[in-house]
Amino acid sequence: MTLRILHLSDTHLLGDPDARHNGVDTTLALDRVLERAAQVEGIGLVVASGDLSEDGSVAAYEKLRDRLEPFAAARGAQTAYVMGNHDLRDGFEQVLGDRDGVLTVAGFRVIRLDTSVPGSGYGALFPEQLEWLSAQLATDASLGTIVVMHHAPVPAWSALLRALELQGASEVISLLAGGDVRLVLSGHYHHSVATWAGGIPVVVAPGVTNTTDALAPGGHERAAAGSGFAVIDVPELGAPAATFVSVPSTGDGEWLFDMDPARVAAIASEYGPRS
Repeated sequence: MTLRILHLSDTHLLGDPDARHNGVDTTLALDRVLERAAQVEGIGLVVASGDLSEDGSVAAYEKLRDRLEPFAAARGAQTAYVMGNHDLRDGFEQVLGDRDGVLTVAGFRVIRLDTSVPGSGYGALFPEQLEWLSAQLATDASLGTIVVMHHAPVPAWSALLRALELQGASEVISLLAGGDVRLVLSGHYHHSVATWAGGIPVVVAPGVTNTTDALAPGGHERAAAGSGFAVIDVPELGAPAATFVSVPSTGDGEWLFDMDPARVAAIASEYGPRS
């Protein structure tokens, strides 16, 4: 038996149907992604790993729920949502429920973690969350645990994202490695990553809204039009396998923004961790 996961991230939905995020109609981008993902067979879990809304509005979260829940239900799949740094707690909780939680999918335990820090762009797990996580991992699940968290516990490539990484990542990985965790699913970086941390596979999904240029010149933060998603197969035994799928659209590859080092430094200072 293999669990197939559709992994979406960084939808940045807006309540106002006429609003755009960096010029992108994020609702249309999500609809295109779901149309392409509908061709994937055997999905058992749909994951949305944060930055689900750009404005934190109830209407934005309802847009997401009203698309993903029927998509999952039609396939007999479950859904898992987590908060990102652009999400707001009130709207998320009103529509999507608790910010941290556990569900069981086909023998796998799926742990959802809120790594957002209100008013900031970087990620962290608070002491009470680490205590709760430790208690969850004290007992093994039947087929192991999958952790979903917006801020990836692995280094970023770009200058701005390096300033907005998960804080205490080594502590988090050490805790996860002490349990039965078989996979970590994250977002935040807006480009695909498949790597390992502490012996655990980590998959970062490409962004639905846009694509970060991991090779932007020194100090710049740059993004282009383009959407994608990940499909991850997790077998009963052995390592998971990830496939990244792009979703072509008119205008792909066009630059949406290019922040110079001064702008990057200003954002990092405002939204990064305080020294």
